[in-house]
Amino acid sequence: MSKKHGKVWKRDKNTGKSGTEDDIMGNTAQARDGINKGKGKPMGGIREFYRGKKVLVTGHTGFKGTWLCKILTDAGAEVTGYALSPPAGPDLFGLSCMEGEMDSVIGDIRDRERLCRVFERVCPEVVFHLAAQPIVRSSYIDPVYTYETNVMGTVNVCECVRKSGHVKSFLNVTTDKVYLNREWDWGYRETDALDGYDPYSNSKSCSELVTHSYRNSFFKGRNIAVSTARAGNVIGGGDFAADRIIPDCVRAVMEGRDIVVRNPHSVRPYQHVLEPLFAYLMIAKKQYEDISYADFYNVGPDDCDCVTTGELVTVFCEKWGNGQTWLRQGEDKGDFHEACLLRLDCSRLKNRFGWAPRWHIDEAVEKTCEFTRVYMDGGSIVREMEREIGEFVGG
Repeated sequence: MSKKHGKVWKRDKNTGKSGTEDDIMGNTAQARDGINKGKGKPMGGIREFYRGKKVLVTGHTGFKGTWLCKILTDAGAEVTGYALSPPAGPDLFGLSCMEGEMDSVIGDIRDRERLCRVFERVCPEVVFHLAAQPIVRSSYIDPVYTYETNVMGTVNVCECVRKSGHVKSFLNVTTDKVYLNREWDWGYRETDALDGYDPYSNSKSCSELVTHSYRNSFFKGRNIAVSTARAGNVIGGGDFAADRIIPDCVRAVMEGRDIVVRNPHSVRPYQHVLEPLFAYLMIAKKQYEDISYADFYNVGPDDCDCVTTGELVTVFCEKWGNGQTWLRQGEDKGDFHEACLLRLDCSRLKNRFGWAPRWHIDEAVEKTCEFTRVYMDGGSIVREMEREIGEFVGG
């Protein structure tokens, strides 16, 4: 629940929309069709496939990287990670005790020589490239570092794959922001133009093009399957990054204050972190087994979960309880440009793999709140991650 312009805003659980109490009274008859239909299960055989596989993950100390490595190590994979040290403050990699469960190499993705030495030592069969400078507003502050990391970092990984002789499946994880955003009300398809606006988005568009070029120039005919995955906005427990909405919510509840929302009307394809990770694992597995699956894939939620930031925060407040509220930040003339409307068409992924999202917004936020309570109470993050993964796979 939130307060806005003197009115109480709520989120209608039937329609998934937010508004005043009067608005919701008029919307309750328009329930979202199929919200509980077609709940896909992660691709079968994931654990069996990755058991004993040599897997290299760049960006393993990050939010998504840590969750991915947890899934892989629990499946019995031989996992090596290459990434910078986590930032100061709470970090999921440290909380999850993953350093003792895998081969963790601290290094800069811009250091090609060191990265290649890791490839030579490990001889990975499967590579997931997640290392990146991932924050839009940070890319305005330091565009050079963003391009060096996101573009030349991808070049370095592709070059290591090219020289390896062992890699059979390579997945480059980019973003839903790679597209030329025309503020369309429908989802972008993989065939739409790539041209991100801000330095982060644009650098990820370039990362896509680098991957396309290496695939066409060097990997064809060598039985190296290469795909990219353009994922929507990811939420979940353990994300402590600056300038992201759910981490901002978490910091607010920990400090006992209102949540401040900068762009409450921006529409984004929000999904729980386990959704894209199991999609990545599925893509890498299938293309390893059959190179015809190698392609470029959107990975995002159903349309009913493409909601405004205000709606997302309203759900968070409801799930957290304790009278938690949010308010809109005042006008900031210095704000950097960010797209207002962004949706993904994930038909290609659904049609080729029989894939479908598993957790909707309410469930994704609820899991995030459950994780946060465990963290605040000093509970076991390892057991909480295992519990959520188990529920996702078997629920």
